[in-house]
Amino acid sequence: MIWIPFLCLAVGLFFGLRDLSEKVMMMIDKLINAALMILMLTIGLNIGINDSVMLNLPRIGLNCVVISLSAIALSVLFTLLTEKTLLPLDTFIERLNRETSSELNPVCSEAESSEKSSPLLWIIPLSIVAGVVLGYFLFPSNLGFVLGYLLTGSLVVLYTSVGISLGANRRVFRYIKLLGFRVIYLSVAIFAGSIAAGFLSGILLNLPLKIAVMSASGMSYYSITGAYMTQVYGIEAGTYGFVVNVMREFFTVLLLPLLIKVSKGSSIAGGAAGNMDTMLVPVTKLVGTEIGLVALITGTILTFAVPFLLPLLFHAFP
Repeated sequence: MIWIPFLCLAVGLFFGLRDLSEKVMMMIDKLINAALMILMLTIGLNIGINDSVMLNLPRIGLNCVVISLSAIALSVLFTLLTEKTLLPLDTFIERLNRETSSELNPVCSEAESSEKSSPLLWIIPLSIVAGVVLGYFLFPSNLGFVLGYLLTGSLVVLYTSVGISLGANRRVFRYIKLLGFRVIYLSVAIFAGSIAAGFLSGILLNLPLKIAVMSASGMSYYSITGAYMTQVYGIEAGTYGFVVNVMREFFTVLLLPLLIKVSKGSSIAGGAAGNMDTMLVPVTKLVGTEIGLVALITGTILTFAVPFLLPLLFHAFP
């Protein structure tokens, strides 16, 4: 899956640079909406049919909820502070608008402004909740391989569509040029918020700090976090690592209507490493193409950082 997003983005970018007609762009927008709902429903189904998540909820569920929500909240707080000081995303967008006011693509501008009141704000959270309920009550647990293909297929469509949007709205690359290396500050803020949330949650819940801190530091990368914590600490710790980060992705989707009102970077802070895959399109769709590219860069940095950070944390908490 690591190379698929970049390949699909490149293919989409190739077609997006062809100056597609308004009719084609509207068709692509409808395709994105449909694929996005399928993606959220599939994520929910994957959670609902997963016995390791659902069966452990009564025992460790509340602790996992607290850790995951704390990780989102403190990542948002640290990101907000970064936006107010080192990386004012709104200011850069206003500057970009002034510089490119005569070049704006009316199709892109109208699409982005209409998203502020888009029904997707509520359809996306409802889709993932519906998937969890359906997966738990109606679908067998051996459906996982089918959902895997469905998840990959929807991500391929969505990544390609995002690439087309980037190509059609070329000013996003000017925006990234304006930000420069400062975009890394967001990744640092999200990681710092996650670490702080782990410490705070461990103290409040009277959990071993090694469990709380490492779980929170998975930053939505639930597969590797759960597997690594199982290997070094045992099955219960691994369950925390997996469930906390599944919940982080789940709650980020549910809280998107609120997060995008806090600041442009807040939705990126919630998704963390998930911005490289499942959270990329919701952020791009609801916050704008410029922020979508920032989300992709941030998610990529965090995704590649987590496998190196976990062993460092293990040595800090043997």
